[in-house]
Amino acid sequence: MSFETCPLDFFASHSSEEILSEMKSSKDGLSDSEAASRLAEFGPNEVEEKKEIGVVLEFLSHFRNPLVLILLAAASVSAYLGEMKNSVVIGAMVFASVILDFFEEHRANDAAKKLKEKVSVTATVIRNGAQAVVRASDVCVGDILVLSSGDLVSADARIIQADDFFINQSALTGESYPREKHAEWHGTDGADAGNTDTVVFLGSSVVSGMARAVVFQTGQATTFGHIAKDILGREQKSEFEIGISRFGFFIMKAILAMTLFILFANALMQRDLLESFIFAVAIAVGVTPELLPVIMSITMANGSQRMAKKGVIVKKLSAIPNLGSMDILCTDKTGTLTEDKIRLVTYTDIHGTEDENVFLYTYLNSSYQTGVRNPLDKAVLEYRKTDIGAYAKTEEIPFDFDRKMMSVAVSGPDGLTLITKGAPEEVLCRCSSYRAGGKDTTLSSVESAQAMDRYRKLSADGFRVLALAVRRNVDAKENYTKDDERGMTFAGFVSFLDPAKQDVGDVLTKLGGFGVEVKIVTGDNELVTEKICRDVGLSVRGVLVGSEIEALDDEALAIRAESITVFARFSPDQKNRVITVLRARGHVVGYLGDGINDAPSLKTADVGISVENAVDIAKETADIILTDKHLRSVVDGIVEGRRTFGNTMKYVMMVLSSNFGNMFSVLGAIFYLPFLPMLPIQILLNNFIYDFSQITIPSDNVDADWVSRPHKWNLLIVKKFMFVFGPISSVFDFLTFFVLFSVFHLGAGAFQTGWFLESLATQTLVIHVIRTRQIPFFQSRASKLLTISTLGAVGVGWLIPLTPLGNVFSFSPVPVPALFAIVGLVVLYLALVEVVKRIFYRKYQF
Repeated sequence: MSFETCPLDFFASHSSEEILSEMKSSKDGLSDSEAASRLAEFGPNEVEEKKEIGVVLEFLSHFRNPLVLILLAAASVSAYLGEMKNSVVIGAMVFASVILDFFEEHRANDAAKKLKEKVSVTATVIRNGAQAVVRASDVCVGDILVLSSGDLVSADARIIQADDFFINQSALTGESYPREKHAEWHGTDGADAGNTDTVVFLGSSVVSGMARAVVFQTGQATTFGHIAKDILGREQKSEFEIGISRFGFFIMKAILAMTLFILFANALMQRDLLESFIFAVAIAVGVTPELLPVIMSITMANGSQRMAKKGVIVKKLSAIPNLGSMDILCTDKTGTLTEDKIRLVTYTDIHGTEDENVFLYTYLNSSYQTGVRNPLDKAVLEYRKTDIGAYAKTEEIPFDFDRKMMSVAVSGPDGLTLITKGAPEEVLCRCSSYRAGGKDTTLSSVESAQAMDRYRKLSADGFRVLALAVRRNVDAKENYTKDDERGMTFAGFVSFLDPAKQDVGDVLTKLGGFGVEVKIVTGDNELVTEKICRDVGLSVRGVLVGSEIEALDDEALAIRAESITVFARFSPDQKNRVITVLRARGHVVGYLGDGINDAPSLKTADVGISVENAVDIAKETADIILTDKHLRSVVDGIVEGRRTFGNTMKYVMMVLSSNFGNMFSVLGAIFYLPFLPMLPIQILLNNFIYDFSQITIPSDNVDADWVSRPHKWNLLIVKKFMFVFGPISSVFDFLTFFVLFSVFHLGAGAFQTGWFLESLATQTLVIHVIRTRQIPFFQSRASKLLTISTLGAVGVGWLIPLTPLGNVFSFSPVPVPALFAIVGLVVLYLALVEVVKRIFYRKYQF
């Protein structure tokens, strides 16, 4: 198609008929077969190219680990030098480990992918002459998009029909105010995205109105796609991801230093260079927590599946541990503290007298406004069906968070009238008169103050209040602006009631018990919000109004924000600022929102939480989607998040207590023993059996005391744990060396077999001690799967030397007295770790 080379101003300036002709489309859209053909030609509508590498390439990607490649090279060298047994065993162990990693991680990723597809963003298009909902990635060139309030624009498209259509395109242009778009070109558009009023772009969202547009670019060919090439991959890492990265670098440095030292020491002792090299690499493999990504993937995938059963869909797996670490949850009150069943209660004039004209103006405004259909408008339209056939809409001034109101112009029996509804304090200041008893009267400061008192009283009783004003006989013109909202006549108030949820108090208590503070961040006024908080039992420690924060710098705001419960009359930018300063103070912040104005805060928070029926921009930005907007679902998610974090930390701690203990032991054994303490193939077997036993950690039970409070990644504590428990493991390894070599005088083969048995038992079984702060097996028991896998791994490892397979790994018989000594050392080691664990946790906390 020739359109690929057309400049932007071609689509902006040519008529919609010409564009449809150029795109070989029509107002009836494409057929399913034509859409499929174009998708095949141009690819999916995705900015970031997602290459499905296939199962084979995915499997081969697990060989990219440098240590795996080095081992395979060592196996090749061994084969070249005639050491076929070593070569075959090393190769077999490497392949077995890779297969284990691949199988578990592929299964976890596949489960996560299926869950994510449940909440993929959709688009409404015209296919086969009728509206159809398709995945955004399936939108193709020539499709006719049907756009309405709250929708994300899923591709670059030329508008062919528009009705009071306003777009937020700040992601592309940085302009903070919505921009009106038209179907007809007025000859003023430029060739750049910021000045083009007949084209909508991928990455923008619909603020108000409705439109249809024909798609002319998708995916990476869009304007946003060109920009995204420079910014993709720069997404801010979460607190948990940063912790894991730092831990990884720390481990890498330790392994590199150890490997070089072992090579140097063996060379100094004039031992076989190839065997020493393979030994050093095998030790590096043994101490590397190579299962950490797998354990994390499985743990988070299992957690996401459990959460999905409870109505919590996870889009981004790393959000699960962040949810567990969360200590502050910011949320609006509607739907979380309240029933989200708003009903209209009263419509009165300035004196509090019921006035049918007030209801009529409200009904007209709610019927004709094309912004996001909020619950208040829905309540007005459901209150009473009213015949408005005598009226016709001529124009609209959309809502924005600076004015806090919106207007529609309607023609009717009273002529052309501008009807405005919004926040009472904003509406009243634009009025010069009021209407009561059928006549207009000048609005004095006294009446204005009395009206505000009535508004505050209604708010204090828990009512949400809107003010209505009209301006009659306005001049007819094509476009009205906020400057036309002046010299108005105040009509009265409309009040709504959204009762507090009956069961939310118990949930708030649970959240407090889990160490999560709930902060209400709302655009509503402080009186209504405080009343709802009292009704549900949420203790209000302080109130901050949006107008007060402009005088506060970030440091001062952060200090205030920590001690405040209610943030009222807040704009989207102000909400975002509060979340930013709270994060800067070291808090892990979650944000729950479902509207257009919530998107910035959802992105800024450590955990963005939205709901299934939220607008597209909110669902796309969020990390977690709730199928039911209830804090109960958040509690379930927090529990799963803490389980995930806890089970991940169990693996990390076990690696540090046993693997690194073995590392220190090897460094000493080089100078104490006249032979290697364990052969490379035995180390690899030990590592494989040990890894297999830990695959079940994600299934483990997590103690209630761990779940009861938030935990953050703390590399300092991780290091302290290693430097305390690593040496304990080494001490028992040295005791084993002494007993086997100096007491029982075992030769190389029997000694290596004996240390294999002791090493496998201690590093595998220690998980039962460090997995809990309580007494293992009595106060806290591991899951059945973890118990079976660990005991089974030790049993298999101890049986191998007694079978013909033992000869393959060069095992030798160990005297029975030496075996009893090894068992005693293992029991003594686990007992000492239990004692030291209790002392350690009295002093250090995560």
